[in-house]
Amino acid sequence: MARSLQTASLSFGLVNIPIRIYTAATSQAVSFHMLHQKDGSRVRQHLFCEAEDKEISRDDIVKGFEVSKGHYVELTDEELEAVEAHANRSVEIQEFVDLEDIDPVYFEKTYYLGPNKGGEKPYALLAQALKDRSQAAVAQFVMRGKENLVLVRPYADGYLAMDVMYYADEVRDIREVEIPEVKIREGELKLALQLIDNLSTKKWDPDKYRDTYRERVMNVIKKKQKGEEIAVPKERETAQVVDLMEALKRSLDKRQGKKKWPTSVERQRIANRQQRNRKAS
Repeated sequence: MARSLQTASLSFGLVNIPIRIYTAATSQAVSFHMLHQKDGSRVRQHLFCEAEDKEISRDDIVKGFEVSKGHYVELTDEELEAVEAHANRSVEIQEFVDLEDIDPVYFEKTYYLGPNKGGEKPYALLAQALKDRSQAAVAQFVMRGKENLVLVRPYADGYLAMDVMYYADEVRDIREVEIPEVKIREGELKLALQLIDNLSTKKWDPDKYRDTYRERVMNVIKKKQKGEEIAVPKERETAQVVDLMEALKRSLDKRQGKKKWPTSVERQRIANRQQRNRKAS
């Protein structure tokens, strides 16, 4: 049984739904400690007071907001908790929107929602209503010292999920990314669409994918535990894409099993040969 992070209430109009909030996902990335290269002992970071020129403990630390250069307003955890206390148990729905109108770039983190005692029926009713309308609820919710913009949406089998979202001023304008103007030929687009069709599946299955980098790292760790030496391969040169049409055709041939797909070395040789031919002509 999953343990909830906290309880809250989901409210819209006069409807109030007591809920529990659960973590939806946890990272499985490999984490490392810092060690002293000389003797392999653990290296730790220490807190240091510049004014007194000495090390201090975490119990001596308070939060401070810099109001001007070198001047701070100090806030204790109790003061911050008091600011948060009056709002932290209410997820107040502001409006309902179509799910397809929400750009995924706004999503920061996802939580699962479950009904708390007495909230089972209104929870199920809201989940079903949102699913039937293909809509989600936009709300604001104070959590961990920040007022979050959240999206409550229908999830699988009558559940609700809550996505913490970035505010509009936190999302960068994509036009900051400069891309040159290029001309796409009709044949190139046709081949690209065929390749997409060949790679398309009717339903996405997340179980097909795994973190192969993590697996390789753990394999190296196990080998080193046994005292085995690890051979570090030389970095391979990446074959340069010279002819887009040829690359698309070869990709389609590979998917359709018409030809044996060349190795990276062979692709580099082909690219070099094409480059020499162009220079000669």
